[in-house]
Amino acid sequence: MRPPPVAVAPASLWPEITIVTDAALCFATWNINSIRARAHLVHDWLDRNPECTLLALQEIKCEEHQFPSSFAEAGLHVAILGQKAYNGVAFISRRPISVTMQGLPGVTDPASRYIEVECDGFRLGNLYLPNGNSGGDEGYARKIAFFDGLTERSRTLLAQKIPFAFIGDYNVCPTDADLAPGALSAQDALVRPETRSAFRRLLWTGLTDALRALHPSGPYYTFWDYQSAAFQRNSGIRIDHALLSPRAAERLKSVSIDRDERAREKCSDHVPVIIKLA
Repeated sequence: MRPPPVAVAPASLWPEITIVTDAALCFATWNINSIRARAHLVHDWLDRNPECTLLALQEIKCEEHQFPSSFAEAGLHVAILGQKAYNGVAFISRRPISVTMQGLPGVTDPASRYIEVECDGFRLGNLYLPNGNSGGDEGYARKIAFFDGLTERSRTLLAQKIPFAFIGDYNVCPTDADLAPGALSAQDALVRPETRSAFRRLLWTGLTDALRALHPSGPYYTFWDYQSAAFQRNSGIRIDHALLSPRAAERLKSVSIDRDERAREKCSDHVPVIIKLA
């Protein structure tokens, strides 16, 4: 099922790593953890962040026909790859876009985890990578297979000289600096050596981790568990990433994490990450 075009999204700041305030393209990623439960938060966030063009959502947890109609009614464009009760990815956009791909070539995972769109000649891949902690060896193999598929997609787009970004919930803390002490066990699939190696292989195709390009050290988190007062203790992890192609990385101006969103009532356990390009 093919979704309609897309357009929309804003930007909020924590910490602000801005070099230049103007941006020719601003986009954001946010694991919303059920769009039907949190549509009001998304609407409010978009109203407060008018400069962002495209918002990529993960874990929408609904099929296409169940996605809230209020976004289209507000004049926004929506592109959806949904799934009943689980997973699912979507774009909300202020500009028209075209869907270029749903699902990754060669990846047989039946879950709805990848949608790619084009906006003014720029490609955005929105992904929700498997967690890998459930399903035993088979479940973990699906995680690595998704990384492999994303790596091949990166090579294809680079060969075609298309500027692009892969944004979303990668379910990986690339280094120990990307998680608070004690936030995860050493055996967790988000930090296993094989997971980090797969992430590095993707980077080595020629991509740039947008946040680390502008802020190479220090703790920056995008997820805090609902349990054990993780947010209040700042026991977080960074698993929501934006990886940029070389042509996109040359235009990178700012990255910000909207940490305040995690303090709102009935919020997602993830927060928006906002990227601005010149």
